Amino acid sequence: MARPVGDPDLLRELHRDHAAALWSYVVRLTGDRARAEDVVQETMLRAWRGAIADGERGSARAWLFTVAHNLVVDEARSARSRHEAAADLTLDALPDPSLPDRVDALFETMLVSDALRSLSREHLAVVVRAYYGRLTVAEIAEELGIPAGTVKSRLHYGLRALRLALQERGVTR
Repeated sequence: MARPVGDPDLLRELHRDHAAALWSYVVRLTGDRARAEDVVQETMLRAWRGAIADGERGSARAWLFTVAHNLVVDEARSARSRHEAAADLTLDALPDPSLPDRVDALFETMLVSDALRSLSREHLAVVVRAYYGRLTVAEIAEELGIPAGTVKSRLHYGLRALRLALQERGVTR
């Protein structure tokens, strides 16, 4: 059921249920606790103004994480452009245009790392060896001293948990 824009109960509910996790996520993205507080506050304000609630636009938590992520990315991009415009650049000091912009890749890496930390130790061990170590099921089984079937099961459920963790952080298919 949609709530009216500016419903104070909605804001209290969103803050109680999601603010701590959202703040932790933004601290990991920015490395700045004070900035994280500002981003969480702005995210909650946008949710409150837009009357977001569970069931609307998907999960409220996913929506909040997406908004926070976008705020951090937007700020990083605008700060970079402000510094570039303000700097007294000569032609010799211009950045090489052939170098790719790594901001999105950096945020994606941080997002995946954060999601991986939410996995159990057993699932993490198998997922990391399979995808980062490029080991086969047999190699992982031998290295960990467990049956190949257990490796397959942990890989399946580990990837499932990783997908859910990423969705909670606003990553959608």
